[in-house]
Amino acid sequence: MSGTKNGGVKAAETNKKRYGKDFYKKIGAKGGVKTGVKKGFAANPTLAAMAGKKGGTKSKRGKAKK
Repeated sequence: MSGTKNGGVKAAETNKKRYGKDFYKKIGAKGGVKTGVKKGFAANPTLAAMAGKKGGTKSKRGKAKK
């Protein structure tokens, strides 16, 4: 089990034996920028700006100080 540091090390060793030494490299390559699919606000910056404006007007902290 990977509930402890030693367990995590054992799990990592098992994964590397089972799936190859570059197991974590392959997993890392599947996510992030390399996928080429933009999701959320990254896909629509205009929508992000509108959401930020709405959140700013609803803020209970008051106006920003200069």
